[in-house]
Amino acid sequence: MTSQHEHGVRIREGGITLDGILGLPAGPHGVVIFAHGSGSGRLSPRNNFVARHLQQVGLATLLLDLLTEEEADDRRKVFDIDLLADRLLMAKNWVEREERTRGLTIGYFGASTGAGAALQAAAREPAHVKAVVSRGGRPDLAESYLPSVTAPTLLIVGGHDEPVIEMNQAAYDLLACEKKLVIVPGATHLFEEPGTLEQVAEHAGNWFWQFLN
Repeated sequence: MTSQHEHGVRIREGGITLDGILGLPAGPHGVVIFAHGSGSGRLSPRNNFVARHLQQVGLATLLLDLLTEEEADDRRKVFDIDLLADRLLMAKNWVEREERTRGLTIGYFGASTGAGAALQAAAREPAHVKAVVSRGGRPDLAESYLPSVTAPTLLIVGGHDEPVIEMNQAAYDLLACEKKLVIVPGATHLFEEPGTLEQVAEHAGNWFWQFLN
């Protein structure tokens, strides 16, 4: 269910059509494009929760399916970080052309495998991308790109998500940009514990507010 300031959009390029939801608060001062994790998309309840919080602090949001319905059934494509980064850049190009978002500074919010795509995209086309936030992310999937990321990057990990904590600590060491690693106490990979997703939204909102203004 979309709210009054959320609009269904279709992004078309090169024979590919991606469905998305553009959230537009009054007078946004930036736009955050979401890169979802494996098997997830624009209707992800967790990312929609974070998107609504970002809208409340004055940021536009774009939640979209990075894969078509047919592609989403192919597990190889679900984990094809190069392809997902290509699609994220396709969305970035659309945001830069779209009348409602043209001229806004851009941030990426990546969850799980989507964080690898977000960091690769930020490294490949740094223009206008001013911040990246990773939630329970797999930045290691973009390992060779990490030293080239220039956008300030926030890595958020659950305190009980041990393997992913190690992956994020290793990725943090490879990043040469402004960076921060936040471990949310008591949270597992999906931040399903009471109050933990609220902490993710708060940290992300503060990061984007600082760098997209």
